Amino acid sequence: MDTEIGTGDCLGWAARDPSGTLSPYKFSRRALGGDDVSLKITHCGVCYADLIWTRNKFGDSKYPLVPGHEIVGVVIAIGSNVKHFKIGDNVGVGTYVNSCRECDYCSERLEVHCTKGSTFTFNHLDSDGTITKGGYSSYIVVHERYCYRIPCGLPLAVAAPLLCAGITVYTPMIHHKMNQPGKSLGVIGLGGLGHMAVKFGKAFGLKVTVFSTSIYKKEEALKLLGADEFVISSDQEKMQSLANTLDFIIDTASGDHLFDPYLSLLKVYGVLVLVGAPSEVKARPGNLLHGARSISGSASGGTKDTQEMLEFCAANKVFPEIEVIPIQYINEALERMVKKDVKYRFVIDVENSLK
Repeated sequence: MDTEIGTGDCLGWAARDPSGTLSPYKFSRRALGGDDVSLKITHCGVCYADLIWTRNKFGDSKYPLVPGHEIVGVVIAIGSNVKHFKIGDNVGVGTYVNSCRECDYCSERLEVHCTKGSTFTFNHLDSDGTITKGGYSSYIVVHERYCYRIPCGLPLAVAAPLLCAGITVYTPMIHHKMNQPGKSLGVIGLGGLGHMAVKFGKAFGLKVTVFSTSIYKKEEALKLLGADEFVISSDQEKMQSLANTLDFIIDTASGDHLFDPYLSLLKVYGVLVLVGAPSEVKARPGNLLHGARSISGSASGGTKDTQEMLEFCAANKVFPEIEVIPIQYINEALERMVKKDVKYRFVIDVENSLK
């Protein structure tokens, strides 16, 4: 593997080939434009997407690849046209850093659905022809539209995972009006996304049931996260007893699994929203036709929803459970993530470990 560090004023950690092994790498960021914000990165969350692209799971990885799209830091420079940020502000950057800013979806601040495609924070073609590089790095330059103000009372380390894990479950809950107290929510899987779905559900005043294949997660689901009920999904008797009781299900499981047992738990007009990425979705038509149930999908969110989520989390102290690590531990952390050995999100202390 080529371990050449390279040149440039930005220090990061990059993968050089599909082994996904990360090591130090120097590179250049684009020059600060009139509408840009430059931020010194203090923390970056570790998302499963980082592993997918460092290991070329989708076959489109562009090496050297610097991952990371749950970025928080402090503004160190602003362009002449920047209106919403000043030097010293705490800011965040999420899963995308550009979009056309002209289509109907961009006009509605749903940039994640930009008709021309949003530009991902890493491994994507940027407007200047370079490949975007993510938050496993010392600083980043981003158009101010795609930066988020981190509110007072929201520590930077816990804010980082909200910019992907948090917004990915928050967006469908808001879209489907699942922020109304008294409704019933099911959460499939209890990892980085699942534990945030539970936290949002409780903050919204919902009755939350967690579905898992791992009995050892029961105590934390109920006592740490505050879920109302914990169900082992292979317990057919218990699953059948919950038929037609849930308004909404968030499915965070990325491994292949059956959908019919969960669809039967939904009430009339109930919705199962998929935010994980199994290899296929199969369901018996009867489980959709009877009860007018539906399967939906959701990924990340627009800039408006993301800023509103950050404000909500600060006001209601909805903080992810994190394990803070130095950048030098990242390869071990990714292996632990594969083994689901994290409760519930790794966050890299970039400021204090990337030297």
